[in-house]
Amino acid sequence: MTTTADRTAASDLTLNTSAVADLVDGRWGEHRRRVRDLMLDERLRREDSLTVAEHRARVLEQSRYLVELEVVNRAFPERLGGYDDPGGNIAGFEELAVADPSLQIKGGVQWGLFGAAILHLGTEDHHDRLLPGAMDLTVPGCFAMTETGHGSDVAAIGTTATYDPQAEEFEIHTPFRGAWKDYIGNAADHGTAAVVFAQLITAGVNHGVHAFYVPIRETAPDGSAGDFLPGVGGEDDGPKGGLNGVDNGRLHFDRVRIPRENLLNRYGDVAPDGTYSSPIDSPGRRFFTMLGTLVQGRVSLGGSAVVVSKMALATAIRYANERRQFTGADEDVETVLMDYQQHQRRLLPLLARTYAAQFMHNQLGQRFHEVFSGEHDTDGDRQDLETLAAASKPLSTWLALETIQTCREACGGAGYLTENKFVTWHQDMDVYVTFEGDNHVLLQLVGKRLLTDYGREMAKMDVAGAVRWVADRAVDMTLHRTPLRRAAQSIQDGGSRARSAGEIRDPDAQRELLEDRVESMVEEIALALRAAKGAPADVAQALFNSHQHDLIEAARAHGELLQWEAFTEAVASIRDDDTRKVMTWLRDLFGLVTIENNLSWYLINGRISAQRARTVTSYINRLLPRLRHHAQDLVEAFGYSDKHIGAVIGTGVEGRRQREARDYYRRRRAAGDEPVSEKSQKKG
Repeated sequence: MTTTADRTAASDLTLNTSAVADLVDGRWGEHRRRVRDLMLDERLRREDSLTVAEHRARVLEQSRYLVELEVVNRAFPERLGGYDDPGGNIAGFEELAVADPSLQIKGGVQWGLFGAAILHLGTEDHHDRLLPGAMDLTVPGCFAMTETGHGSDVAAIGTTATYDPQAEEFEIHTPFRGAWKDYIGNAADHGTAAVVFAQLITAGVNHGVHAFYVPIRETAPDGSAGDFLPGVGGEDDGPKGGLNGVDNGRLHFDRVRIPRENLLNRYGDVAPDGTYSSPIDSPGRRFFTMLGTLVQGRVSLGGSAVVVSKMALATAIRYANERRQFTGADEDVETVLMDYQQHQRRLLPLLARTYAAQFMHNQLGQRFHEVFSGEHDTDGDRQDLETLAAASKPLSTWLALETIQTCREACGGAGYLTENKFVTWHQDMDVYVTFEGDNHVLLQLVGKRLLTDYGREMAKMDVAGAVRWVADRAVDMTLHRTPLRRAAQSIQDGGSRARSAGEIRDPDAQRELLEDRVESMVEEIALALRAAKGAPADVAQALFNSHQHDLIEAARAHGELLQWEAFTEAVASIRDDDTRKVMTWLRDLFGLVTIENNLSWYLINGRISAQRARTVTSYINRLLPRLRHHAQDLVEAFGYSDKHIGAVIGTGVEGRRQREARDYYRRRRAAGDEPVSEKSQKKG
């Protein structure tokens, strides 16, 4: 139950939006805001009336304009005109979604995939020969990894690159229809070269997937893409559910010859006589190292998804603070939507989750910069980065879709109009959950890492530690798998809702609940999979498959824990008392809604009592009106003005309509012109 004191205490606090904005925008905030403001340029804004062909042509021209604005080359070497600033580059790229997600993806294909593959998988010779064209867009490029028959399972792609020592050339070939490169940006119209991923075969040995620079089209005199080169073919993927400014297409190769030097050979090389060599002996580690250098796609997709979540929430909350519906205590004044508890329940938890996602993404961006700038670039650092990106991207992209849909519904029929952006955002964001790694596949990778880390910890354990673990597990079984724990907790609460609320808002208690769920789930899966050790392959596979869903849920819980920890770290850095208190409430809302969404697990596993489970929900309901008072400031801190977003209902037009209506009825009542309602007559 919300008290008057709660509301008064909330309204007495002042949120320092500037300080929160600095926290949200992170280390590269100045550059992020610069790019965000560049997106106000009409030459870069999306036009919804364009055909697919016109949209594609416009996005290509916009991409060339980005080169002029020096927005796109921050990650590349300074000696070639870049800035050697991988973290700043990512931060700026994410803001391209403000103008048009198609532009963000087009830029991601050209500079974040095609150019980045040359940079990270090639050597200095490749940089000198091939990067300038990628950087200035005189060579629009493709990143040809995904195949019709294989998406997430990159190791199994069918395209081959067979070395011919007599000619010192590789022969690029797609031997069957399923090996066609598919969904490839720039492939349908604009690409003149591609980084093609193929199985490298030399001297009869398949050394696994490597990357090759392959010209695919002639370049016309005006610089546009001409016909396919001999042996190269393809077709247009056609209109898509969204992102129609990107010319996705299919490519296939019929024994296309390229020089040996076009192998991007940082991690694997072939000598003129066909001898293969690599600085990484293990084929598996070599493969994952090569793919790991391309992690920025996942990083930027997650960040762009958070950008769109922020814009959607800014629009919906601005509208909800103006739109009035149904009379309340005053029969002459309708109630603002944001004052309804259900509206707060719909939007404020998403606001908290968006802040959590952004803070986790800021940490991911920092890790990314440290690895690719060389500050901290060990195998362990790269593995940690890949795991963090694989945890962040699913949560951020799913959040975007949920936020857009909920905000669309919260804005009623107005939300369904194209002019208010939600419908288009949903179309464009939909595929973010699929490309750069299907979300469930990525979470499975995170889950496997959790199992690996668990196994390593167990392997380090000495005899005494093993004895303690068995004893601790026995205690866990006694306390958590029987009614004893629930009874003890209920007694400790003493029936006091206030005491329960005091405990669940304690950050240590929230951390323990979130952390315990992850650890317990991982341990349970690990113990169940022990039987797979030494078992026949089919038995081991069946056993793992029977726990796949549990593993993915454990990974999701791990990602939510990381978000909570990032949020807590951000709150701790705030110096202003009022701002820290409001942001603590928002962090508590994130943590408690996460716990509430998983109450069945906590109750079934005896981690929480029924009394405390009820308190979780009741305390959330107390937080909502406190945060409602600051909701407008919290979305203003995102830094997206109505001009950045471009949604008509976020421009104040609804507030003006409401004031006009209220003034009209007020004048009629004052003049005595208001007709008497039938209801009031019957009351009399």
